[in-house]
Amino acid sequence: MAAFKSVYEDGYVGDAQCIQCHKTAYDSWKESDHDLAMQVAHDSTVLGDFNDVKTTLDGVSYFFTKKESIFKVQVKEIDGSEKEYDIGYTFGVYPLQQYLIDFDKGRKQVLRVTWDVDEKQWYHQYAGEKINPHDWLHWTESAQNWNTMCAECHSTNLKKNYSAEDDSYKTTYSSINVSCESCHGPAEKHVFWANNTDTTNVANPYILIGKTQFDQLNMCAPCHSRRAKLTENLRPGENFDDQYLLQLLDTTNYHGDGQIDNEDYVYGSFVQSKMYHTNVKCADCHNVHTLKLKKQGNDVCMQCHVPKYDEPSHHFHPMGSESSLCVSCHMTGKKYMGNDFRRDHSFRVPRPDQSLVYGTPNACTECHTDKSNAWAANQVKEWYGDKRADHFSDGLLLSAKRGMTVENRKKLDAFITDLKYPAIARATVIDNLDITSVEQYTSILYFLKDASPLVRYFSLMKFRELNPADRISIAAEYINDPSRLVRIATAELLNGLPSDQLQNLDQSALKKAEDELKTMLYTNTDFSIGRMQLGDYFFQKNDVQSAIKQYQIALRKDSLLLPVYANLATAYGMNGETEAAVKTLNILLQKDPNYGRGYFLRALLNFEMNKDALAVADLNKAIAIDPTDTRASYNLATYYYQNKEWNKAEKAIKAALKIIPQNGDYRYLLALIYREQGKQPESSAIIQKLQKDHIFINEANK
Repeated sequence: MAAFKSVYEDGYVGDAQCIQCHKTAYDSWKESDHDLAMQVAHDSTVLGDFNDVKTTLDGVSYFFTKKESIFKVQVKEIDGSEKEYDIGYTFGVYPLQQYLIDFDKGRKQVLRVTWDVDEKQWYHQYAGEKINPHDWLHWTESAQNWNTMCAECHSTNLKKNYSAEDDSYKTTYSSINVSCESCHGPAEKHVFWANNTDTTNVANPYILIGKTQFDQLNMCAPCHSRRAKLTENLRPGENFDDQYLLQLLDTTNYHGDGQIDNEDYVYGSFVQSKMYHTNVKCADCHNVHTLKLKKQGNDVCMQCHVPKYDEPSHHFHPMGSESSLCVSCHMTGKKYMGNDFRRDHSFRVPRPDQSLVYGTPNACTECHTDKSNAWAANQVKEWYGDKRADHFSDGLLLSAKRGMTVENRKKLDAFITDLKYPAIARATVIDNLDITSVEQYTSILYFLKDASPLVRYFSLMKFRELNPADRISIAAEYINDPSRLVRIATAELLNGLPSDQLQNLDQSALKKAEDELKTMLYTNTDFSIGRMQLGDYFFQKNDVQSAIKQYQIALRKDSLLLPVYANLATAYGMNGETEAAVKTLNILLQKDPNYGRGYFLRALLNFEMNKDALAVADLNKAIAIDPTDTRASYNLATYYYQNKEWNKAEKAIKAALKIIPQNGDYRYLLALIYREQGKQPESSAIIQKLQKDHIFINEANK
């Protein structure tokens, strides 16, 4: 056999070579959503009406025309500015089609106005919203930037090539669409093997097949998930946790029980499901080349489930009705992007009993809109009995509660270690919990042994508040972890510690983890939140000037990313720029008068400037906005304690303890207040309990 010599960039050969041997698969893929994911704009690819059409949507006027072979749109914005653009590319094909326009610095932007393929009309995805041309959400800004938000999953071998220095792109791809090699990986070695070997009855080497669930999800999940990038470029088939940090089941993107709210692209839902935990693969339901369902209606589910589930004795609805479809109850959905209906892949049983308590949605009242959650809960009891099957959503909902009891906390510690619950749910519960005692830290140490990199990552994040010696001790054990995600967590845990304290660590592993952390941070700097995270990285390293620079860039990218103002103000304060810090917080509070943390931070600055009355007013404002802000209550109690206002101090610290009763610092302050009030037995009882429980007490408060 001739020696292999690569002649293709990155080993990507293109579809033309695949079709020679894989015509059946190619023909199935042709005209699929993957094939048509992105195309050059011309007569056969553009679906929208550009025949001198005028329309006005949410105060923005559009005029769609075609001059010779160029599709054009003239846009008059809500501020009166007007400009004509050439359409460069189409994006997607059904049920909507979007259009890309070339901008400066290598940017491509997704036009806001969108073509509805079924209704054959132009529409706005954010209908009813008037978006200022300088808003992050405006189509010319970062939220609709193709290079950052879309490109990796709509083209093959995408290289973003973003320059953080001048905020520019030199983005490239091997194929404009989602081609064979997007999923199966670069095929050059495979083609060489096929051309130089007797391939009869021999398994295909050098190509990704995805026979197992693990391998298949590593092929599909990178694009069908909401996640943060860990590496610069996607490598097909590489372990998901070595390339991405999966979005947790937070209440921004999911309902409190884990049901979809914002788009999650399926994977975050699927890994919650029983289907996932019984080894079901994407290809069990979907044809991986056409992307269509393998069967219609309930026949998809009946491939595995026994027939009784397709009978009125189970679903209690007329046979053949939409309500009798398995997906109607177990895969509720929502329209995204204006007209794109997508189903929840967590395959859950409706829980109207949870809806009664927590306000979460359920399939019953989504159909029976004239009925109440109480009615639905009673129907479920009537049909299936009083007991509901144990489900991870109970733990998720419990973990988000404030004022948690000791008993509730024990339940959640048991939940996290119970491997019958999904790793994404257990990681979310870990992230939701406050860790305030030795006993709780000990529990988290146990979680670090978990098989899931996601659980290990968020467990490690809980140790960032510990003293340097403990952080180093913990990081030493995980700095060589097989998962890149976990190694990055160890680097984050050690960030900001002096290098002379890290000499006993494996220096090669330490450098590797630090480099992986920096790669993750710089890979995401074209996001405003990525710039904020890079600023946080520098801030933790005590490089305050670099932190300030990154925070300022983040705000230039998105002036409505409110947490950046708080971080920037803190950095200004650390740098001795008190006036700039106060000005920044004032801007924040003008933009959102109900941003409680802004008042808390301004209170700290006012204390520094000896403006105690203003500081107390700001703390009270922060508490009024968010009664669960225990740090504000703690600082208020500390102020009253220092000024010998014992009763006010007691009231303030008890408010904090009502929310987090196990916090050692809060309990210690209450002991000091009791002592000053002459309540020596009460004070001694708290101190003895703290010593017995080995509670951490901040030395600065002693």
